[in-house]
Amino acid sequence: MMNNLFSIFDPSTNIFNLSINWMSTFIGLMFIPYSFWLIPNRHFILWNFISSKLHQEFKILLGPNSYNGSTSIFISLFFFILFNNFLGLFPYIFTSTSHLNISLSISLTLWLSFMIYGWINNTQHMFIHMIPQGTPTILMPFMVLIETISNIIRPGTLAVRLTANMIAGHLLLTLLSNTGTNMPNYLLFILIIIQILLLILESAVAIIQSYVITILSTLYSSEVN
Repeated sequence: MMNNLFSIFDPSTNIFNLSINWMSTFIGLMFIPYSFWLIPNRHFILWNFISSKLHQEFKILLGPNSYNGSTSIFISLFFFILFNNFLGLFPYIFTSTSHLNISLSISLTLWLSFMIYGWINNTQHMFIHMIPQGTPTILMPFMVLIETISNIIRPGTLAVRLTANMIAGHLLLTLLSNTGTNMPNYLLFILIIIQILLLILESAVAIIQSYVITILSTLYSSEVN
């Protein structure tokens, strides 16, 4: 039972000894060229609208000291996670963001780049950030320890947050669908309505989680400037 339940998260499924389910990560790239066939079209207008709004918000979070074009990194991250989260709701499409392989690779890479940049270019600022303003002298060693631990676990919390939210919704949908075979017809109609509502909720979670991960990454980046 447990093996069947978690089989939807198994990345080892293969055809002709080729693990092609990880290719679902690149399905989102197929949607990009279509927006350039006819300009302006609705897809292109929506893409530009979301990108401009995200650019304005990330520019405020990064502050005046940020480099030009630095928001493009986080906009690309948002769309990458959004496509993977949303397309994973379709049948027979593997959700790569439900695995720590992908989510931890993204968060750890970003965090390491922020830390290396901060400690090389803004060393004094990084040391000052270890001790919040107004901390009593006797508590300074403990605050440094707490801030160091909280800083180290950041990539792990980002990855686990994304992975856990993706797995939780998919597991709930799977559990409810497995109970449908043993239900009478009048309860089956209620189950279908519940499944549709959960699918709508999962669509919202897919968008919200991509936004949350991107905002937190932007805030972590702004701290090193």
